[in-house]
Amino acid sequence: MRIAFMGTPDFSVECLKSLVASKHEVVGVFCQPDKPVGRKQELRMPDVKIEALKHNLTVYQPNSLKNGLGVEILKDINPDLVIVVAYGKLLPPDFLAFPKYGCINIHASILPKYRGASPIHHCVLNGEKETGVTAMQMDSGLDTGDILLTEKIPIGINDTTLEMFEKLSVLGAAVLMKTIDLLEKGELHPVKQDDSKSTYAGLLSKDEGIVDWKKSAIEVHNKIRGLYSWPGAFTKLDGKTLKLHKAVLSEKKGNNIPGSVVTSDGSFVVCCGDNKCIELKEIQLEGKKRLEASSFLNGYRLSPGTILG
Repeated sequence: MRIAFMGTPDFSVECLKSLVASKHEVVGVFCQPDKPVGRKQELRMPDVKIEALKHNLTVYQPNSLKNGLGVEILKDINPDLVIVVAYGKLLPPDFLAFPKYGCINIHASILPKYRGASPIHHCVLNGEKETGVTAMQMDSGLDTGDILLTEKIPIGINDTTLEMFEKLSVLGAAVLMKTIDLLEKGELHPVKQDDSKSTYAGLLSKDEGIVDWKKSAIEVHNKIRGLYSWPGAFTKLDGKTLKLHKAVLSEKKGNNIPGSVVTSDGSFVVCCGDNKCIELKEIQLEGKKRLEASSFLNGYRLSPGTILG
């Protein structure tokens, strides 16, 4: 089968690798344009482009697919199917309708829950016990098309968004290849989504990283692991920003003062709003290196009763 692939970030790379290794012909790869990064604003290629060039695949980076611009490219490469994995933009109706088998999206949630750009973050932030990958026949809406295949995996109590990205990237590649196989056999059975059960997972901002210690311990814990490694959770210590990279729930008892340090003798335990505690495991004080909490406490005078935030 002649397949065009559309994706941009590192999450998409495993799917592209699986397609390249398969019997199918990847006739073109679409990704977002190179973007300036860092202080020097040097152009950086998207991860998908880097991977595509390793295999000498033709890469297309149009600023827009509208007004027939995307279809003109499809006419040149003539794919039977387009696979979309975190491409980054909605596809216009004429583009969706062009391939023989349409466009199939690999989405990192159990649809219709967590439609949108940040499904993995929101699953962890909300303390979900499981997530998964959905193969969906794309339509003109935002993740609203018919469900073709879904596979689920558990989310552990300490799993971070970064860890779930890695797991779901691998699962996504497996779901993709299974979906194409079923498509070729004529064994896919599309199921319409129940819009009444849909939720939206929008883009996150850095401002959402500030920790509210009045929240319960599990809510604080979910925020720290849900925002790892971007945009990151943080609080204030002695007027400086303290990034919170890793934490676990603690069995220690609180002192009824949210944000107060309960113990600092080798373990960094903080009281939350429900009088339960979390233990900070990896932290980074403004202007300093990232450290294990025990190493940080060896060099920083921190007394029980100190208030964070």
